[in-house]
Amino acid sequence: MTQLMKAARSGTKDGLEKTRIAVMRKVTFLQRKETTGDSEEEESGFFEVIGLDLDLKPPPSELGPMPEGLSAQQVLRRHILASIVQSERSYVESLQRVLQDYRNPLMDMEPKLLSTRKCQMVFSRVKEILHCHSVFQIALSSRVAEWDVSEKVGDLFVASFSKSIVLDVYSEYVNNFTNAMTVIKKACLTKPAFLDFLRKKQAASPDRVTLYGLMVKPIQRFPQFILLLQDMLKNTPCGHPDRLSLQLALTELETLAEKLNEQKRVADQMAEIQQLCKSISDRSSLYKSLSSGQHQLLLCETLTEMVYGDKGQLLKSKERRLFLMNDVLVCANINFKGQPDIGNLVPLGPRYVLKWNTPLAQIYVAELGQEGNAFEKDLAAGQQGVGRKHSFSSQLQNKVSLGSPRLFQELQDVKRDLEVVEQITQLISTLHGTYQNLNMTVAQDWCLGLQRLVRLKEEEIQSANKCHLQLQLPRKADKSGRPMSFMVVFITPNPLSKISWVNRLHLAKIALREENQPGWLCPEEEKKVKAPFWSPTLVCRLPAFSTKAADLQLGGAVHTPVQNSLLGFSSVSTSLPQGYLWVGGGQVGGAGHIQIFSLNHTSPRMLKAFPLPSCVLCVENVCPRAPEGNDERDEEESAAGSARPAVCVGLQDGSIMVYGNVDTGTPCLMAVGSPGVQPVKCLRHSPSFLCAGLQDGSVALYPATQGGLWDPGSPLVVKVGDGPVQALLVIDGCVWASCRNRVTVLEPGTLKTQTFEAVQDEGISITHMVRSGGGVWMAFSGGSSIRLFHTETLELLQEINIATRTMLLPGQKNPRITALLICQGLLWVGTDLGILVTLPVPKLEGIPKITGKGMVSLNGHCGPVQFLTLACSSIAPDELRTDQGSGEDISQSDGPAEPKEDTPDGPDLPSDNAPPSRLKGILLQYRLRGTSHLPGLHLSAREGSRTDSCTPATSEEDGSIYEMADEPDVWCRSRPCSKDANRKEITSVVIVSGGAGHRTFHPSPCASQPGGDTDSTLLMWQLPLVL
Repeated sequence: MTQLMKAARSGTKDGLEKTRIAVMRKVTFLQRKETTGDSEEEESGFFEVIGLDLDLKPPPSELGPMPEGLSAQQVLRRHILASIVQSERSYVESLQRVLQDYRNPLMDMEPKLLSTRKCQMVFSRVKEILHCHSVFQIALSSRVAEWDVSEKVGDLFVASFSKSIVLDVYSEYVNNFTNAMTVIKKACLTKPAFLDFLRKKQAASPDRVTLYGLMVKPIQRFPQFILLLQDMLKNTPCGHPDRLSLQLALTELETLAEKLNEQKRVADQMAEIQQLCKSISDRSSLYKSLSSGQHQLLLCETLTEMVYGDKGQLLKSKERRLFLMNDVLVCANINFKGQPDIGNLVPLGPRYVLKWNTPLAQIYVAELGQEGNAFEKDLAAGQQGVGRKHSFSSQLQNKVSLGSPRLFQELQDVKRDLEVVEQITQLISTLHGTYQNLNMTVAQDWCLGLQRLVRLKEEEIQSANKCHLQLQLPRKADKSGRPMSFMVVFITPNPLSKISWVNRLHLAKIALREENQPGWLCPEEEKKVKAPFWSPTLVCRLPAFSTKAADLQLGGAVHTPVQNSLLGFSSVSTSLPQGYLWVGGGQVGGAGHIQIFSLNHTSPRMLKAFPLPSCVLCVENVCPRAPEGNDERDEEESAAGSARPAVCVGLQDGSIMVYGNVDTGTPCLMAVGSPGVQPVKCLRHSPSFLCAGLQDGSVALYPATQGGLWDPGSPLVVKVGDGPVQALLVIDGCVWASCRNRVTVLEPGTLKTQTFEAVQDEGISITHMVRSGGGVWMAFSGGSSIRLFHTETLELLQEINIATRTMLLPGQKNPRITALLICQGLLWVGTDLGILVTLPVPKLEGIPKITGKGMVSLNGHCGPVQFLTLACSSIAPDELRTDQGSGEDISQSDGPAEPKEDTPDGPDLPSDNAPPSRLKGILLQYRLRGTSHLPGLHLSAREGSRTDSCTPATSEEDGSIYEMADEPDVWCRSRPCSKDANRKEITSVVIVSGGAGHRTFHPSPCASQPGGDTDSTLLMWQLPLVL
């Protein structure tokens, strides 16, 4: 076992295979099983653990007594290790139960409830998975025994789960899982004895976990490992011998989990399409295209279709299954009738009946106010303006709120009650006596509470509309030939779901454009085309500068994110990342130029442009750091050292220009001169310094001031080499500066430096550095290779040559790398040939090793890729205020919780005939907590209810004028709702590349960009929203 682990840690696949064969010759319980007749065991490539008795428990994995003098982190690491041991023990026991309680009895019983072939298919690869984890559990036991000496566990995960056999057996299990569940479902429906067998086994189990609950655990196993290793890594300090191993283990497990998740997604997609095909005539064109694999499923969800009357009243509702393909939208009825109740044993999929299907190009997402109805236009206008919330209620007063009749009726009731209370207030003002619980103070508090309740109801109505997905679909033309359309309204489970549908529909329609058909190729898989949805989509291309100067070259670009509350709810689903894109450039040796684009739309809009005295070489965005805690001292330090929002521009004449953001009119906040008037090659900022890499090999550090800017008079200058500083990074408070073939790690507080060579050839310079997790990728001025270095040990971890991935042009030379960027699990590489490559890397805090096959974009530039920049923003939290509980609110207001089924026996009856229930249990107070402190007598008909033990703060009369709520969370007081505490954010991401012109590598290229091949051009790729 030790030899196997050493080979897995340090060897190649060939070395591991040779070691494995050698060990098999010595160890009796590891050998290839030679059997005949059992189709499951005949397949080659898997090892059978023969000498390992699965009924016997492995050696005890218990930690010894805790030694004295352990640090807090060491104690936490012991607890996390104990959780790993317990989790693995429970997992192995679950796998053993699958074999011993289900597979073995089904294989041995006569007559058989399942044939041998079906039984082998259902439990395929369970034994191999159990064998892998049994061996891992044995090794884990030995590691636990020596924990207080070594305190290492990461290398064990790497050795155990980096083997190809683990991926192979888990892949086959995941790919077979859907088919296995299908066999079990059919057996439950056709064989009552089999169903009775499953029920008895579940009833006899100690935890009453079903067969499905046991068999789904292998699919969930690696995400559980990842969470445990993340906790372990968080409590492992830098320099610990286990830290790099934990980071590598996290990378291996994340890679394995991503591959299995993708295979599970593809399997589920195929199962959904197959289930849909059963509801379609085999003669239809849709059936033929679905069966041939031409369609790819992008999104699938059960929504509630709502049908409203002319006055907005709800007529009927029914659940529909909506399928978003890459070029068509399919809607199907869901039929659960005639199916037995076996859902508690195994999930029983629904049967579909095709309702309609429409090409995406003919579908239009209609928001409130876009259907031509004057009321809905007013409603949309009210939703867009924050300052118009009060006018929104007046717009609703004489109208019907589409989709929210119950909420609208409640709003009208509250408004009428407010009018009555205002009249009561006027009458109270005429009282001659003074009463502590009946006076103007109490009456005004009533009014404030009701006014607050009006605002809450208005927000609920808006939230209800946030879950309405309205699609305008084409229908047959009328007699005159005029095209006709109709509206379909769906209720999504929550606002996140609606945003997802609108965004996926938008990107799927863009992916149908000629330049995106196809948009990417995988050269390593015989130029396999990747699905447009799962790769970035080219959404637009545009000139980088409005000026017609032919020699204006690009220098850099940066995105300044903002949260624009004036955007509509669904506008954020289709717009680019909110904010502004600053693009800098100029003439070599001449003047510079800045162009600012607004990205608050589906396509960029030029907002502003201004000249600069010298050519722009680099641009850096400075964002203020948000406070991370409630400590007053931390807040003071943050306020003293946090920078204000600004954009720093480095010029060729040695100047650093600092500008305010667009919202303040882009004023020039300060101008800084570099030491020695050296050209500023690169800029980076940290909470304490603004770092500038200069032409002469120096790094200038400008300390932050109290005003949020930097002190230009006393920069710290550190010489790191005799060549230009090409790239800067700020990692954990240290500055990484590249000069020629060396990287200098500088600690600004002490000015201590550490230098290492990234490449031995002194004639090659490091041109780009990007950091992700625990690694830094570097590109060089010569060659087509990139290298990965560890951020803590500075050792080389991986080297990749991208030349083989960019062979798209006949007779092309090896490319040189001119741009690097890491975003959303992709390493973007720009080349001097204008070709862009993406390579998959892990997203978590492990080592960003390249773990899969790269993709090449079929859209690129006519010259070198000058830069790659990230535009990223999150949707304003106010847009997602009710995403945690909106499903219940919407179902209460609209009726999807109890959908009215379509019945052939008669027409649907209106569901709103019953009078709306009055609001009940509202604690009507705004500021007052009681009335005992008010002057005057207590006005009450009760006698003797007050006791000596009652204090004025808790006496009964304090609340006698209030009706206590049934739910304590229902208050009219102005305070944040508990549901809003954990709001999810939605991230919008666009990758921007800059270079000369635009070209495609399709066999039939699209029309060329106007302006020829020399104009500076921006290409923008958009990714689906990250929910």
